[in-house]
Amino acid sequence: MTKVLVLYYSTYGHIEAMADAVAEGARQEGAEVTIKRVPETVPDDIARANHFKLDQAADIATPEELADYDAIVVGTGTRFGRMSSQMAAFWDRTGGLWAKGALVGKVGASFTATASQHGGQETTHFSILTNLLHHGLTIVGLDYGFGAQTSNDEVIGGSPYGASTIAGGDGSRQPHAIDLDGARYLGAKVARTAAKLTA
Repeated sequence: MTKVLVLYYSTYGHIEAMADAVAEGARQEGAEVTIKRVPETVPDDIARANHFKLDQAADIATPEELADYDAIVVGTGTRFGRMSSQMAAFWDRTGGLWAKGALVGKVGASFTATASQHGGQETTHFSILTNLLHHGLTIVGLDYGFGAQTSNDEVIGGSPYGASTIAGGDGSRQPHAIDLDGARYLGAKVARTAAKLTA
């Protein structure tokens, strides 16, 4: 059975919801899916004062376990057009895996969230995917087989580089149904691709 890791960082819960949808899509393709998050680096008192969502169910991942999966789907909100420092710090600890080529040939993909439509979704995808490419993963994007991402009727996320959502400037906007469908589509495609490459 194909093993998929959905690895995420979520400050306010938007990426957590997207992670659940990615996992749902992968499970629909018969994959064994694990959802984990990276460690929080913000001091607890500051996180609480800024209303971080600290009650997330996912266990904390370690870099060493990445080698146990056939596919890794990485999600984080944007920070000034790039991945969050929490996610970056996690990947900065994977040098030993890189030196051994432990992730070469696995499948990777990304998902993100921004405050606005033009808040850096695509550059955040690139900052995630750069890490995966350096580790030798085969990248899967959100292709236009998911045609709903081209809709102009409402404010939605999605691009060929991965699934995404828009949280609003105050974080009050929850993922749109189309964004969650895009995340499911991406998860399913990752699972199918990994199954073919590991057969």
